[in-house]
Amino acid sequence: MGSDRVRLNVGGKPFVTSRTTLANAGRGSMLAAMIDENWDLVSELVSEEIFIDRNPSYFSVLLDLLRTGELHIPSGMSEKALYREAEFYGITDRVRHARKGPLDGNRLECVASISGRATGDGTAIRASPDGGCCVAHGSMVHVYNWAMEEQIPLTLDYVNVNDVGFLNPNCVVICTCERGDRAGGMASFNVTSGKLVHKFQVCHDDQLKNFTAGALASSDVHLYASCRGRSYEYGIGTWDQATGQQINFLYETPGRPLGDACKLQWLPQSNLLLVATLFPRSDHSFVSLLDFRTKGKVWSWTDSCQRKSADEKIVMDAVAMEECSTVCVVNQFDNLGFIDMRNSSHPVRWSHRYRSARVSECEERCYSKLAVSGSQLFSSKNDSVYVFCSPDWDAARGVQTARLRKTEGGGAISDISVGGDSLFVLHNEINVFDVWETPGSSGIAEVL
Repeated sequence: MGSDRVRLNVGGKPFVTSRTTLANAGRGSMLAAMIDENWDLVSELVSEEIFIDRNPSYFSVLLDLLRTGELHIPSGMSEKALYREAEFYGITDRVRHARKGPLDGNRLECVASISGRATGDGTAIRASPDGGCCVAHGSMVHVYNWAMEEQIPLTLDYVNVNDVGFLNPNCVVICTCERGDRAGGMASFNVTSGKLVHKFQVCHDDQLKNFTAGALASSDVHLYASCRGRSYEYGIGTWDQATGQQINFLYETPGRPLGDACKLQWLPQSNLLLVATLFPRSDHSFVSLLDFRTKGKVWSWTDSCQRKSADEKIVMDAVAMEECSTVCVVNQFDNLGFIDMRNSSHPVRWSHRYRSARVSECEERCYSKLAVSGSQLFSSKNDSVYVFCSPDWDAARGVQTARLRKTEGGGAISDISVGGDSLFVLHNEINVFDVWETPGSSGIAEVL
């Protein structure tokens, strides 16, 4: 192709770089497209200057990122403006990777605290695959992109939100309650425009049914939700993400409560769905692994035979750590329990016991929530999040490696979520959520 040198003029300022550097922008970026042999301007790159009508100061920072892999933002430069420029050039992923490293619970730092945008307490927070998140407040959902810029709020006509999640960074799914003559159910929305994408419906005997959508989870192609209705619509529904069409519906059977499930989790390595029906939806806890290929249950656990009294070891949340074949649970005393997914008869092994409290007292505070990222387990307790390594069945317990707590402005934690190499922590009383990230190579450059 001739010379490796490329001459650019950005906003009137000349730049000279190489094809190799521009190729670091990655396939699909505007900068990499300029050196693609199929692009019309490629013949002009050797002898002529390519003009780009953008701010040269921001381009200089981004070009240095492509050269060194490190992001250094000059003092006084707007980070949000830099992110917008990165979006224009198609290299936001490079900026994100430089701004924060892979999630490491032992090195996390609180990088932002965002005040709530609605009256009342936030009820749920969910992470986006690209580092953004969404927060549910009653009948509203507020969505934030990876730069923590708020998108168009989603208002659901005074119907309460049960669960919310992302199909992709541009599409959010909301589960709502059926209330009187108001139809509940589930729908997806574009986070940029706020427009409806699909309404996911339940059909029984060729008739559409109103239902309450409880908890949701998604695989690469399917969407799953726990459903309960006024007649037969108790179970787990499956829909095609691309078309919104119902694919399957797995109904409840005796001993297998599905419609009241309050936690679903897709396990991509085994192609199984974790379904957990927990307090207060049920007096006893039921955790199952379902295989939708056979429409059967491949593993299950319940505390109905293990609890001696109604206020002992009530499980409040559950999550699967697929890498170590473990289901982790937490009870109303904030104690962690570990269950072997390879053996359904294996008893829960409890660890990290704290002072016991009666259930009536626990119902008045935020109970612990769990989140998982690979071999790392995150468990909230009061105003802190605790980090644990993989459970070891010989030791019968996980090992705590870190405690995450803000020095001020915290308060009781009502929900946590992990995704996009970020940990999101939602505080209840002060209606604030925090963003925790592992430091990357980015920093503020000294002005010489």
